[in-house]
Amino acid sequence: MRISVFGIGYVGAVTAACLCKDGHTVIAVDPNEVKINEINDGLAPIGEPGLSELVAAARAKGALQATGDARHAVMATDLSIVCVGTPSRPNGSLDTRYVVRVAEEIGAAIADKPGHMVVVRSTLLPGTMRDLVIPTLEAASGKTAGEGFGVAYYPEFLRESTAIADFDNPGTIVFGGDDAATIAALTSLVAHLDVAPCVVDMATAETVKYANNAWHAVKVSFGNEIGNICKSVEVDGHAVMDILCRDTRLNISPAYLMPGFAYGGSCLPKDLRALRYKARTLDVATPILDAATTANEIQLDRAFRMVTATGARRVGFLGLSFKPNTDDLRESPLVELAERLLGKGYALKIYDPNVSYSELTGANLQYVMSHLPHLSRLLVDTVEEMCTGVQAVVIGKNDPVASQLVERLAGQTQIVDLVRINSEQRSNGSYAGICW
Repeated sequence: MRISVFGIGYVGAVTAACLCKDGHTVIAVDPNEVKINEINDGLAPIGEPGLSELVAAARAKGALQATGDARHAVMATDLSIVCVGTPSRPNGSLDTRYVVRVAEEIGAAIADKPGHMVVVRSTLLPGTMRDLVIPTLEAASGKTAGEGFGVAYYPEFLRESTAIADFDNPGTIVFGGDDAATIAALTSLVAHLDVAPCVVDMATAETVKYANNAWHAVKVSFGNEIGNICKSVEVDGHAVMDILCRDTRLNISPAYLMPGFAYGGSCLPKDLRALRYKARTLDVATPILDAATTANEIQLDRAFRMVTATGARRVGFLGLSFKPNTDDLRESPLVELAERLLGKGYALKIYDPNVSYSELTGANLQYVMSHLPHLSRLLVDTVEEMCTGVQAVVIGKNDPVASQLVERLAGQTQIVDLVRINSEQRSNGSYAGICW
Protein backbone atom coordinates (compact mmCIF):
# COMPACT_ATOMS: atom_id res chain seq x y z
CA MET A 1 0.00 0.00 0.00
CA ARG A 2 1.12 3.57 -0.61
CA ILE A 3 0.96 5.45 2.68
CA SER A 4 1.77 8.99 3.82
CA VAL A 5 2.69 9.50 7.49
CA PHE A 6 2.26 13.02 8.87
CA GLY A 7 4.64 13.82 11.74
CA ILE A 8 8.16 12.41 12.04
CA GLY A 9 8.31 12.25 15.83
CA TYR A 10 8.51 9.21 18.08
CA VAL A 11 5.27 7.66 16.80
CA GLY A 12 5.48 8.77 13.18
CA ALA A 13 9.10 7.79 12.58
CA VAL A 14 8.58 4.31 14.01
CA THR A 15 5.28 3.87 12.17
CA ALA A 16 6.81 4.92 8.85
CA ALA A 17 9.89 2.69 9.20
CA CYS A 18 7.92 -0.35 10.36
CA LEU A 19 5.38 0.00 7.54
CA CYS A 20 8.28 0.01 5.07
CA LYS A 21 9.66 -3.11 6.74
CA ASP A 22 6.26 -4.73 6.22
CA GLY A 23 6.46 -4.07 2.49
CA HIS A 24 4.64 -0.75 2.07
CA THR A 25 5.80 2.45 0.40
CA VAL A 26 5.80 5.47 2.70
CA ILE A 27 6.13 9.23 2.32
CA ALA A 28 6.88 10.88 5.67
CA VAL A 29 5.67 14.48 6.01
CA ASP A 30 6.95 17.07 8.48
CA PRO A 31 7.62 20.85 8.48
CA ASN A 32 10.98 20.29 10.20
CA GLU A 33 13.72 20.41 7.55
CA VAL A 34 16.21 18.71 9.87
CA LYS A 35 13.99 15.65 10.23
CA ILE A 36 13.25 15.59 6.50
CA ASN A 37 16.93 15.66 5.63
CA GLU A 38 17.77 12.98 8.18
CA ILE A 39 15.17 10.60 6.79
CA ASN A 40 16.28 11.23 3.22
CA ASP A 41 19.89 10.65 4.28
CA GLY A 42 18.86 7.28 5.72
CA LEU A 43 19.15 8.43 9.34
CA ALA A 44 16.71 8.09 12.24
CA PRO A 45 15.39 11.50 13.37
CA ILE A 46 14.92 10.32 16.97
CA GLY A 47 16.71 7.97 19.35
CA GLU A 48 14.98 4.59 19.37
CA PRO A 49 16.71 1.17 19.44
CA GLY A 50 16.68 -0.46 15.99
CA LEU A 51 15.15 2.53 14.19
CA SER A 52 18.35 3.63 12.45
CA GLU A 53 18.68 0.25 10.79
CA LEU A 54 15.05 0.23 9.63
CA VAL A 55 15.28 3.74 8.17
CA ALA A 56 18.54 2.97 6.37
CA ALA A 57 17.10 -0.25 4.93
CA ALA A 58 13.88 1.48 3.82
CA ARG A 59 15.80 4.24 2.07
CA ALA A 60 18.16 1.74 0.42
CA LYS A 61 15.27 -0.06 -1.25
CA GLY A 62 13.45 3.16 -2.15
CA ALA A 63 10.47 2.48 0.11
CA LEU A 64 10.76 5.62 2.25
CA GLN A 65 11.10 9.30 1.51
CA ALA A 66 10.43 12.48 3.48
CA THR A 67 9.00 15.81 2.38
CA GLY A 68 7.42 19.00 3.65
CA ASP A 69 4.90 19.01 0.79
CA ALA A 70 1.62 17.70 2.20
CA ARG A 71 -0.27 17.89 -1.08
CA HIS A 72 2.37 15.89 -2.94
CA ALA A 73 2.28 13.22 -0.22
CA VAL A 74 -1.50 12.88 -0.29
CA MET A 75 -1.75 12.81 -4.07
CA ALA A 76 0.92 10.10 -4.27
CA THR A 77 -0.63 7.78 -1.65
CA ASP A 78 -3.84 5.91 -0.87
CA LEU A 79 -3.94 6.43 2.89
CA SER A 80 -2.65 9.14 5.23
CA ILE A 81 -1.75 8.41 8.86
CA VAL A 82 -1.62 11.40 11.21
CA CYS A 83 0.98 11.06 13.99
CA VAL A 84 1.57 14.68 15.04
CA GLY A 85 1.89 15.67 18.69
CA THR A 86 -0.93 16.79 20.97
CA PRO A 87 0.92 18.52 23.82
CA SER A 88 -0.58 19.99 26.98
CA ARG A 89 -1.57 23.60 27.34
CA PRO A 90 -0.66 25.35 30.62
CA ASN A 91 -4.16 24.62 32.04
CA GLY A 92 -3.87 20.89 31.25
CA SER A 93 -6.14 20.91 28.20
CA LEU A 94 -5.00 19.28 24.99
CA ASP A 95 -3.36 21.42 22.31
CA THR A 96 -4.80 20.14 19.03
CA ARG A 97 -3.42 22.86 16.76
CA TYR A 98 -1.02 20.50 14.96
CA VAL A 99 -3.77 17.96 14.29
CA VAL A 100 -6.01 20.73 12.94
CA ARG A 101 -3.22 22.09 10.74
CA VAL A 102 -2.53 18.68 9.23
CA ALA A 103 -6.27 18.00 8.79
CA GLU A 104 -6.55 21.27 6.87
CA GLU A 105 -3.59 20.33 4.65
CA ILE A 106 -4.89 16.83 3.97
CA GLY A 107 -8.42 18.13 3.44
CA ALA A 108 -7.27 20.67 0.87
CA ALA A 109 -5.46 17.93 -1.04
CA ILE A 110 -8.26 15.35 -0.98
CA ALA A 111 -10.58 17.92 -2.54
CA ASP A 112 -8.90 16.73 -5.75
CA LYS A 113 -8.25 13.13 -4.67
CA PRO A 114 -11.29 10.80 -4.63
CA GLY A 115 -11.38 7.86 -2.25
CA HIS A 116 -8.44 8.88 -0.07
CA MET A 117 -8.41 7.48 3.47
CA VAL A 118 -7.37 9.45 6.56
CA VAL A 119 -6.35 7.64 9.74
CA VAL A 120 -5.42 9.47 12.95
CA ARG A 121 -3.03 7.96 15.51
CA SER A 122 -2.39 11.14 17.52
CA THR A 123 -3.73 10.91 21.07
CA LEU A 124 -7.10 12.67 21.19
CA LEU A 125 -9.70 13.11 23.92
CA PRO A 126 -13.06 11.39 23.43
CA GLY A 127 -15.16 13.23 20.85
CA THR A 128 -12.26 15.08 19.18
CA MET A 129 -12.50 13.12 15.93
CA ARG A 130 -16.26 13.78 15.73
CA ASP A 131 -16.24 17.40 16.89
CA LEU A 132 -12.98 18.73 15.43
CA VAL A 133 -10.99 16.50 13.09
CA ILE A 134 -13.77 15.31 10.78
CA PRO A 135 -15.41 18.78 10.50
CA THR A 136 -11.99 20.25 9.64
CA LEU A 137 -11.40 17.63 6.94
CA GLU A 138 -14.90 18.20 5.53
CA ALA A 139 -14.57 21.99 5.52
CA ALA A 140 -11.16 21.91 3.80
CA SER A 141 -12.14 19.30 1.22
CA GLY A 142 -15.76 20.24 0.57
CA LYS A 143 -16.57 16.54 0.91
CA THR A 144 -18.44 14.40 3.42
CA ALA A 145 -16.63 11.81 5.55
CA GLY A 146 -17.59 8.28 4.61
CA GLU A 147 -18.64 9.39 1.14
CA GLY A 148 -15.95 11.61 -0.37
CA PHE A 149 -13.15 10.22 1.79
CA GLY A 150 -12.60 7.54 4.39
CA VAL A 151 -11.67 8.22 8.01
CA ALA A 152 -10.79 6.19 11.11
CA TYR A 153 -9.03 6.46 14.45
CA TYR A 154 -6.21 4.02 15.25
CA PRO A 155 -4.69 4.66 18.72
CA GLU A 156 -1.04 3.75 19.19
CA PHE A 157 0.38 1.84 22.15
CA LEU A 158 4.08 2.24 21.34
CA ARG A 159 6.39 2.59 24.31
CA GLU A 160 9.54 4.57 23.71
CA SER A 161 12.68 2.37 23.77
CA THR A 162 10.57 -0.70 22.81
CA ALA A 163 8.44 0.90 20.07
CA ILE A 164 9.51 -1.39 17.22
CA ALA A 165 8.83 -4.53 19.26
CA ASP A 166 5.47 -3.06 20.28
CA PHE A 167 4.62 -2.36 16.64
CA ASP A 168 5.51 -5.91 15.62
CA ASN A 169 3.95 -7.62 18.65
CA PRO A 170 1.09 -5.45 19.91
CA GLY A 171 -0.81 -6.39 23.04
CA THR A 172 -3.98 -5.08 21.44
CA ILE A 173 -5.09 -3.40 18.21
CA VAL A 174 -7.99 -0.95 18.17
CA PHE A 175 -9.67 0.58 15.11
CA GLY A 176 -12.29 3.27 15.60
CA GLY A 177 -14.79 4.04 12.85
CA ASP A 178 -17.52 2.69 10.65
CA ASP A 179 -16.10 3.39 7.20
CA ALA A 180 -15.84 -0.12 5.75
CA ALA A 181 -13.13 0.65 3.18
CA THR A 182 -10.84 2.35 5.70
CA ILE A 183 -11.31 -0.37 8.33
CA ALA A 184 -10.58 -2.99 5.64
CA ALA A 185 -7.39 -1.15 4.65
CA LEU A 186 -6.23 -0.97 8.28
CA THR A 187 -7.07 -4.64 8.78
CA SER A 188 -4.86 -5.52 5.82
CA LEU A 189 -1.97 -3.59 7.39
CA VAL A 190 -2.04 -5.84 10.47
CA ALA A 191 -3.17 -9.09 8.82
CA HIS A 192 0.25 -10.69 9.42
CA LEU A 193 0.03 -10.11 13.19
CA ASP A 194 -1.39 -12.66 15.59
CA VAL A 195 -3.82 -10.18 17.15
CA ALA A 196 -7.44 -9.68 16.10
CA PRO A 197 -8.29 -5.96 15.88
CA CYS A 198 -11.04 -4.57 18.10
CA VAL A 199 -13.27 -2.49 15.81
CA VAL A 200 -15.25 0.07 17.80
CA ASP A 201 -16.68 3.56 17.37
CA MET A 202 -14.22 6.46 17.27
CA ALA A 203 -15.00 7.83 20.71
CA THR A 204 -14.44 4.41 22.26
CA ALA A 205 -11.11 4.09 20.47
CA GLU A 206 -10.10 7.56 21.66
CA THR A 207 -11.06 6.67 25.24
CA VAL A 208 -9.17 3.36 25.22
CA LYS A 209 -5.90 5.23 24.77
CA TYR A 210 -6.60 7.45 27.77
CA ALA A 211 -7.82 4.54 29.86
CA ASN A 212 -4.52 2.77 29.19
CA ASN A 213 -2.32 5.75 30.03
CA ALA A 214 -4.40 6.76 33.04
CA TRP A 215 -4.12 3.21 34.37
CA HIS A 216 -0.37 3.18 33.83
CA ALA A 217 -0.09 6.50 35.68
CA VAL A 218 -2.17 5.16 38.58
CA LYS A 219 -0.06 1.98 38.72
CA VAL A 220 3.19 3.93 38.97
CA SER A 221 1.93 6.12 41.83
CA PHE A 222 0.30 3.19 43.63
CA GLY A 223 3.51 1.16 43.51
CA ASN A 224 5.51 4.12 44.79
CA GLU A 225 3.10 4.72 47.68
CA ILE A 226 3.31 1.09 48.76
CA GLY A 227 7.10 1.27 48.47
CA ASN A 228 7.26 4.38 50.65
CA ILE A 229 5.10 2.70 53.31
CA CYS A 230 7.18 -0.47 53.13
CA LYS A 231 10.42 1.41 53.65
CA SER A 232 9.05 3.14 56.74
CA VAL A 233 8.23 -0.22 58.35
CA GLU A 234 11.43 -1.92 57.11
CA VAL A 235 9.66 -4.16 54.61
CA ASP A 236 10.97 -4.77 51.09
CA GLY A 237 8.47 -3.02 48.81
CA HIS A 238 9.71 -4.88 45.75
CA ALA A 239 9.05 -8.22 47.44
CA VAL A 240 5.52 -7.10 48.35
CA MET A 241 4.72 -5.91 44.82
CA ASP A 242 6.35 -8.94 43.23
CA ILE A 243 3.94 -11.19 45.13
CA LEU A 244 0.99 -8.98 44.20
CA CYS A 245 1.94 -9.12 40.52
CA ARG A 246 2.05 -12.91 40.47
CA ASP A 247 -1.75 -12.89 40.32
CA THR A 248 -2.29 -12.30 36.61
CA ARG A 249 -5.70 -13.97 36.52
CA LEU A 250 -7.42 -10.58 36.96
CA ASN A 251 -5.25 -8.88 34.35
CA ILE A 252 -2.76 -7.34 36.76
CA SER A 253 0.48 -6.61 34.92
CA PRO A 254 3.84 -6.06 36.60
CA ALA A 255 4.61 -3.22 34.18
CA TYR A 256 4.89 0.15 35.99
CA LEU A 257 4.16 -1.40 39.41
CA MET A 258 7.63 -1.59 40.91
CA PRO A 259 8.35 1.18 43.47
CA GLY A 260 10.69 3.84 42.18
CA PHE A 261 10.88 7.37 40.90
CA ALA A 262 8.17 9.57 39.39
CA TYR A 263 6.60 8.81 36.04
CA GLY A 264 7.26 11.15 33.12
CA GLY A 265 7.65 11.29 29.37
CA SER A 266 5.51 12.55 26.51
CA CYS A 267 2.36 10.50 27.30
CA LEU A 268 1.45 9.82 30.94
CA PRO A 269 1.73 13.38 32.38
CA LYS A 270 -0.03 15.18 29.52
CA ASP A 271 -2.70 12.51 29.03
CA LEU A 272 -3.55 12.47 32.73
CA ARG A 273 -3.79 16.28 32.71
CA ALA A 274 -5.99 16.23 29.63
CA LEU A 275 -8.32 13.56 30.98
CA ARG A 276 -8.71 15.40 34.31
CA TYR A 277 -9.39 18.64 32.44
CA LYS A 278 -12.02 16.93 30.28
CA ALA A 279 -13.68 15.50 33.40
CA ARG A 280 -13.78 18.95 35.02
CA THR A 281 -15.57 20.36 32.00
CA LEU A 282 -18.17 17.62 32.51
CA ASP A 283 -18.39 18.21 36.30
CA VAL A 284 -17.10 14.68 36.89
CA ALA A 285 -14.88 14.21 39.95
CA THR A 286 -11.64 12.25 39.43
CA PRO A 287 -10.16 11.74 42.91
CA ILE A 288 -7.96 8.80 41.87
CA LEU A 289 -6.48 10.59 38.86
CA ASP A 290 -6.02 13.75 40.95
CA ALA A 291 -4.28 11.67 43.60
CA ALA A 292 -1.99 10.06 41.02
CA THR A 293 -0.76 13.49 39.94
CA THR A 294 -0.30 14.60 43.54
CA ALA A 295 1.50 11.37 44.41
CA ASN A 296 3.83 11.81 41.44
CA GLU A 297 4.68 15.36 42.54
CA ILE A 298 5.29 14.09 46.07
CA GLN A 299 7.63 11.42 44.72
CA LEU A 300 9.58 14.11 42.90
CA ASP A 301 9.70 16.19 46.09
CA ARG A 302 10.87 13.09 47.95
CA ALA A 303 13.80 12.66 45.57
CA PHE A 304 14.69 16.35 45.89
CA ARG A 305 14.70 16.11 49.70
CA MET A 306 16.86 12.98 49.55
CA VAL A 307 19.48 14.82 47.49
CA THR A 308 19.46 17.87 49.75
CA ALA A 309 19.67 15.62 52.81
CA THR A 310 23.08 14.35 51.67
CA GLY A 311 24.55 17.77 52.37
CA ALA A 312 26.26 17.71 48.97
CA ARG A 313 26.41 20.81 46.80
CA ARG A 314 28.15 19.20 43.82
CA VAL A 315 25.96 16.44 42.36
CA GLY A 316 26.39 14.00 39.48
CA PHE A 317 23.44 12.63 37.48
CA LEU A 318 23.54 9.23 35.80
CA GLY A 319 20.64 9.54 33.38
CA LEU A 320 18.42 12.42 32.25
CA SER A 321 15.86 11.03 29.78
CA PHE A 322 12.57 9.81 31.23
CA LYS A 323 13.46 6.12 30.72
CA PRO A 324 16.41 4.02 29.50
CA ASN A 325 17.22 3.56 25.80
CA THR A 326 15.59 6.80 24.64
CA ASP A 327 16.76 10.38 24.21
CA ASP A 328 13.33 11.82 25.05
CA LEU A 329 13.65 14.53 27.72
CA ARG A 330 10.06 15.79 27.57
CA GLU A 331 8.57 15.91 31.07
CA SER A 332 11.35 13.68 32.35
CA PRO A 333 11.25 13.77 36.17
CA LEU A 334 15.06 13.78 36.09
CA VAL A 335 14.99 17.04 34.10
CA GLU A 336 12.61 18.48 36.71
CA LEU A 337 14.85 17.30 39.55
CA ALA A 338 17.93 18.79 37.88
CA GLU A 339 16.06 22.07 37.27
CA ARG A 340 15.09 22.32 40.94
CA LEU A 341 18.60 21.63 42.14
CA LEU A 342 20.10 24.18 39.75
CA GLY A 343 17.57 26.71 41.00
CA LYS A 344 18.84 26.13 44.54
CA GLY A 345 22.45 26.73 43.51
CA TYR A 346 23.66 23.15 43.18
CA ALA A 347 26.48 22.39 40.72
CA LEU A 348 25.56 19.49 38.41
CA LYS A 349 27.32 17.11 36.06
CA ILE A 350 25.07 14.95 33.89
CA TYR A 351 25.94 11.77 31.99
CA ASP A 352 23.40 10.02 29.78
CA PRO A 353 24.75 7.87 26.94
CA ASN A 354 21.49 8.30 25.00
CA VAL A 355 21.41 12.09 25.13
CA SER A 356 23.52 14.21 22.80
CA TYR A 357 22.72 17.91 22.89
CA SER A 358 23.69 18.40 19.24
CA GLU A 359 21.19 15.72 18.14
CA LEU A 360 18.16 17.06 20.03
CA THR A 361 15.47 18.48 17.75
CA GLY A 362 11.82 19.49 17.57
CA ALA A 363 9.67 19.35 20.69
CA ASN A 364 12.42 17.49 22.54
CA LEU A 365 14.85 20.40 22.06
CA GLN A 366 12.16 23.00 22.83
CA TYR A 367 11.32 21.31 26.11
CA VAL A 368 14.87 21.06 27.38
CA MET A 369 15.66 24.63 26.29
CA SER A 370 12.76 25.90 28.42
CA HIS A 371 13.79 23.85 31.47
CA LEU A 372 17.56 23.34 31.23
CA PRO A 373 18.79 26.03 28.81
CA HIS A 374 22.40 25.40 29.84
CA LEU A 375 22.24 21.64 29.33
CA SER A 376 25.13 21.65 26.85
CA ARG A 377 27.43 22.86 29.63
CA LEU A 378 26.12 20.31 32.13
CA LEU A 379 26.52 17.18 29.95
CA VAL A 380 29.75 15.21 30.22
CA ASP A 381 31.05 12.42 27.98
CA THR A 382 31.98 9.72 30.48
CA VAL A 383 30.95 8.28 33.83
CA GLU A 384 34.42 9.04 35.15
CA GLU A 385 34.06 12.72 34.29
CA MET A 386 30.62 12.78 35.93
CA CYS A 387 31.99 11.33 39.17
CA THR A 388 35.04 13.58 39.39
CA GLY A 389 34.69 16.23 42.05
CA VAL A 390 31.07 15.50 43.01
CA GLN A 391 29.88 14.79 46.55
CA ALA A 392 26.75 12.85 45.61
CA VAL A 393 25.51 10.87 42.61
CA VAL A 394 21.87 10.46 41.58
CA ILE A 395 21.22 7.15 39.81
CA GLY A 396 18.34 7.81 37.44
CA LYS A 397 19.00 5.19 34.76
CA ASN A 398 19.28 1.41 35.08
CA ASP A 399 22.49 1.44 33.06
CA PRO A 400 25.03 -1.43 33.04
CA VAL A 401 27.64 0.89 34.53
CA ALA A 402 25.38 1.92 37.41
CA SER A 403 25.83 -1.19 39.59
CA GLN A 404 29.60 -1.00 39.20
CA LEU A 405 29.45 2.69 40.01
CA VAL A 406 27.50 2.08 43.23
CA GLU A 407 30.03 -0.53 44.35
CA ARG A 408 32.99 1.69 43.47
CA LEU A 409 31.64 4.77 45.25
CA ALA A 410 30.35 2.91 48.32
CA GLY A 411 31.37 4.71 51.50
CA GLN A 412 33.08 7.52 49.57
CA THR A 413 30.30 9.38 47.73
CA GLN A 414 26.66 9.74 48.70
CA ILE A 415 24.38 7.71 46.40
CA VAL A 416 20.70 8.49 45.75
CA ASP A 417 19.27 5.51 43.85
CA LEU A 418 15.97 6.14 42.04
CA VAL A 419 15.86 2.88 40.06
CA ARG A 420 17.10 0.15 42.44
CA ILE A 421 20.32 -1.04 40.88
CA ASN A 422 20.83 -3.86 43.37
CA SER A 423 17.75 -5.66 44.67
CA GLU A 424 19.70 -6.79 47.74
CA GLN A 425 20.80 -3.29 48.80
CA ARG A 426 18.82 -1.20 51.27
CA SER A 427 19.23 2.36 52.44
CA ASN A 428 22.18 2.84 54.77
CA GLY A 429 24.66 5.55 55.67
CA SER A 430 25.96 6.57 52.24
CA TYR A 431 23.32 4.87 50.06
CA ALA A 432 19.69 6.00 49.87
CA GLY A 433 17.06 4.20 47.83
CA ILE A 434 13.91 6.17 47.17
CA CYS A 435 11.52 3.34 48.17
CA TRP A 436 13.77 0.73 49.77
